[in-house]
Amino acid sequence: MTLKVSNFMTNKVHTAHSEDGIRETFFRMRELTVRHLPVVDDNNQLVGIISDRDLRRPNWVDEAPDLSHIYRLDDDIQVGDLMSKNVVVAHTYESISKVAKVLLEHRYGALPVLNKAEELVGILSAFDLLKALDSILNEQKSRRKVAVKA
Repeated sequence: MTLKVSNFMTNKVHTAHSEDGIRETFFRMRELTVRHLPVVDDNNQLVGIISDRDLRRPNWVDEAPDLSHIYRLDDDIQVGDLMSKNVVVAHTYESISKVAKVLLEHRYGALPVLNKAEELVGILSAFDLLKALDSILNEQKSRRKVAVKA
């Protein structure tokens, strides 16, 4: 079994744009049942990533004198205001093991996936890593059954 990112990533990646409103983005993420959206420019180049955590607990809340608007999802605030701009990415050719270490080390829930041409081609989430683990465990189980029969 090939344990590369390309074998386990989600190929159908939904994206956002930096000028999208956070309310619109929040409800879009709920509708799509995703927790991360890579943010792309008009040329479909990756410029950031936004997570549901960014939308629920934005950093600017700490600056507010009163906390009554913590969960305000107002479209006058744009994705570009809250997204992470220094995006750590995975590449299709990298090993799942290497990328899992990055996710664990930085406590990320997902990484955008780029191909060799640096084009956005997918996303690898913690859920995708669980699918990879399940696949690995099932393969090991099958090998043990074959070894026992031999």
